[in-house]
Amino acid sequence: MSSATDERPAAAPSGHPVLSLRGISKRFGAVSALTDIDLDVNAGEVIALVGDNGAGKSTLVKVLAGVHAPTTGEIVFAGKPAHMADPSEALHLGIATVFQDLALCENLDVVANLFLGQERSPLRLDEVQMETRSWELLNELSARIPSVRTPIAALSGGQRQTVAIARSLLLDPKLIILDEPTAALGVAQTAEVLDLIERVRDRGLGVLMVSHNMEDVRAVADRVVVLRLGRNNGEFDSSASSEDLVKAITGASDNSVSRRSARRAHQHNDQQESS
Repeated sequence: MSSATDERPAAAPSGHPVLSLRGISKRFGAVSALTDIDLDVNAGEVIALVGDNGAGKSTLVKVLAGVHAPTTGEIVFAGKPAHMADPSEALHLGIATVFQDLALCENLDVVANLFLGQERSPLRLDEVQMETRSWELLNELSARIPSVRTPIAALSGGQRQTVAIARSLLLDPKLIILDEPTAALGVAQTAEVLDLIERVRDRGLGVLMVSHNMEDVRAVADRVVVLRLGRNNGEFDSSASSEDLVKAITGASDNSVSRRSARRAHQHNDQQESS
């Protein structure tokens, strides 16, 4: 597969597609993980990618991150066809991915993690420049980090997620992919990360967020894209009900959410009739 071009695509204006997928399929031998996936992400927009386990979310993320090459289909990034042979080419294009494990070094401080592999003057580290840039980046995100010299091991889960997202912004990407950014976080830490996602969107970046938490999805997503068994199975706006989303995710119209909604509607009708 051909390599990415040396020139990075120009940033897409807010509201214009930064990423378009058409007919993306991925096969592993006889197993079809993705089939004819279509997806658009606009600049300044948060798209939530949801689906049950085995729906193909992780495979699609790895395709966009340059880990897997699609078997068929077309990826258009910032208006130009994109071919990523490896993750470094995806980063070069402007696609940054924050995986669920965050890939942080707990024994190193915030500055060292932000610049890991991207050190300024690596033969003789420019600690002052890196620390200054770290504070600038974290202040732009209104991040609640006590000190950039704090070891990662001493930070909360939400703060670690903040460092991972800040590191992804260091190369000025146009699209950030977040894999389960609020998994295993408490209420306050989840709110902190969701606020951070909104600030990233307000910078004009496209955000693709993979999540199982419907409340988090509705809190920040502009659109919700559902995958089921490796295929598109619906697109919704953020006001979609849990019942509709669960139907699309599971493929079943009769489930606990739909039954609860039906009971509430029935109780509401009884109250109106008795009043």
